[in-house]
Amino acid sequence: MASDSGDGHATLKRCLSVLRDAKNDSEQFAALLLVTKAVRAGEVDAKTRRQIFDAIGFTFPTRLLLSRQPPAGCPPHTFRALGLTLLACFCTDPELAGHSQILNKIPTFNDVLLSPCDPDSTSMVDDVYQCLSAILATARGARALVTKGTVSALCQAYLNGGHGSDRALTLLVGLLAIAEAKCWQRDAPQLLAVLSKLSSDFLKAEDMTKFELCEVLPHFIPLSPPLTESSQGCECLSRLYKGLAEVLGSKLSQSQRDPALKLAGSLVQACGAEWIPAGSAGSKFLALLVNLACVEVRLSLEEPDPLEVEGKKEVVTACYVLMEMGIQECLREENPLLENVQKMQLMRIMEEAFGAVIFYLKQVKQEELQDPFIFASVRVLGAWMAEETSSLKQEICELLPFLVDYARKLFKEGSPAVSPPQAELDSTEGSALPQDALRFLLPGFCHLTAEDRPRDILISAGAPALLCEYFLQQWEVLTSESTAPEPLTSTEMSLQTTCGVFLNLVVTAPDLVRRDKTFSSLMDVLLKSLPLLLPQKHHLVLAANVATLGLMMARILSGLAALQGTRSAKEFFGAAIRFLSQAHTAQADPSSDGLALAVSPAYVSAWDDISELWFLGMQALAGCIPLFPWLPHAALQAGWLEGLSQLLSRVSPASVDLELVTAFQAVLVELARASEQCRDVILSHQGTEWANLYGMAALEQCLAEQGGASSTLGGK
Repeated sequence: MASDSGDGHATLKRCLSVLRDAKNDSEQFAALLLVTKAVRAGEVDAKTRRQIFDAIGFTFPTRLLLSRQPPAGCPPHTFRALGLTLLACFCTDPELAGHSQILNKIPTFNDVLLSPCDPDSTSMVDDVYQCLSAILATARGARALVTKGTVSALCQAYLNGGHGSDRALTLLVGLLAIAEAKCWQRDAPQLLAVLSKLSSDFLKAEDMTKFELCEVLPHFIPLSPPLTESSQGCECLSRLYKGLAEVLGSKLSQSQRDPALKLAGSLVQACGAEWIPAGSAGSKFLALLVNLACVEVRLSLEEPDPLEVEGKKEVVTACYVLMEMGIQECLREENPLLENVQKMQLMRIMEEAFGAVIFYLKQVKQEELQDPFIFASVRVLGAWMAEETSSLKQEICELLPFLVDYARKLFKEGSPAVSPPQAELDSTEGSALPQDALRFLLPGFCHLTAEDRPRDILISAGAPALLCEYFLQQWEVLTSESTAPEPLTSTEMSLQTTCGVFLNLVVTAPDLVRRDKTFSSLMDVLLKSLPLLLPQKHHLVLAANVATLGLMMARILSGLAALQGTRSAKEFFGAAIRFLSQAHTAQADPSSDGLALAVSPAYVSAWDDISELWFLGMQALAGCIPLFPWLPHAALQAGWLEGLSQLLSRVSPASVDLELVTAFQAVLVELARASEQCRDVILSHQGTEWANLYGMAALEQCLAEQGGASSTLGGK
């Protein structure tokens, strides 16, 4: 055998020598046949492979691929097959697989996959799959394959079911794992056709194939575009629902249940609960899903050495997605999928599962903090804390220092605020971006800062300083984003919720605001940000948060140098006054011929979110007027007093509710007390009459007193 091997190597060397020195094509072809025979027989080691490449380079295989004239008596694709064999041989060297000469051949590889495959050409197809697999493993491979049309070719090859179609599916899974978004952007119809076949096979399968498909299918469920947008996508979802209902309703082993839960998790991540039909069967299935997820989480996390089993973290992460859906569905009031009894049962079961999540997080060691599974556990706990504040309170309070430290660690290790646009396809999409744990914890922190004990723990753990830095970073991200109106971004939502946390601290812990330098820094940010935000009407809710928080903090931090009539302070208060003054208008009253007070059209869509902030802002502004002598002038400059006087004179008093009257009166009284000019403007616009009309006794008295004082001074 050793002698055979030696003979083989000697022959190969002679062939390489002939290839180098060949005088004509027929000599070269004869030598090449022997080389490719050796390559196919697997007799080529890395050194010999390199010798073949050095002898012929890319030029000769390229000529073979382009040649249309086979040697006499040979099949038509002979030269092409030889060229592909050589390229497949070269591709086993990672350096050569990523070479531009190989990447340029991708369209040729695609053509081979799409050509009819007779028994003589199966080796060509095998060589193409070897080349494509090697290309995918290189740094630039995925981008080249996507842009040169390989996704579509692989989809067609799989659907045709010819030789090697299983390898087409494997390659598609690999490409989608690296570049899902780009694949779906370019080739959605073809990928949808593959999903359609896979979902049909999944529904029909009666053997272990069903569970094997559970492993493959998640790769073909895109986050975008939503499957629910097309009839073909909806049919796929319907088949997947029926198949999963059948699987999960049966008695399963662990190895069968895990892939089914992972498939359900990927469907929920992509489509929420939209793939689950309404009605009794759908609600039972949803309750079963959440129930199974909670049981799996408890079994996995309550063990002394949890998650030791390979692949278990992926299963529990999928269960977290199902639990998050469970929380949302238990809270859904419009067209709920669950009945009230089911909701109560699930909340109890989920409470036990979240107890296990907390138990697990308490055991986490410092060196484990980079584990993505810790992030998934913190995220799902954040979803529970955002909605369910009374349950597990003691346990959550004990965990708060860890949660703040964890969020701080990720924040500090994160990349700069403005991440570069993710144009690259070279690595898994999104994997390089820092994970923002605070974004998921903020809603829970917002609830907890309203209560004494958790608030004290959060303050002791240094949450205010962290949140101030976070606010500044998120503000930089927001200002770097497009100024065009768009759906609410996670950045904007985070800023709003951070404002909510700070509002709670301002109301419940004013002494902290006075002594902690964090709030002075925050005040500086708020002064600069509101004038930029307010003109952009699509940022109205965030502007309302910033204005109200800034006004309430200014009342506490009135001695701050930045607030002493500086340009930024005047611009902030000018913007705050505009926000407060433009919220109401007069409009025709359907019940009479007159006018009624109404929320301004620009504010209507956001009013449910900002009305409470508006009232708080009015109250805070009234408190600021005596503290800042230059404020009345800002109100006069904005023309608010004239506008408000005219508005109240024109509308029917019955259309202005008592809460609004109180809010207007508080500001008007402070302005009249602080500034003679303000009082004169109110009086010159029939202020005494409409104050009487609206029952603003304090304003009436103030106008009368100030007027009397003025007359006395004039008399003297």
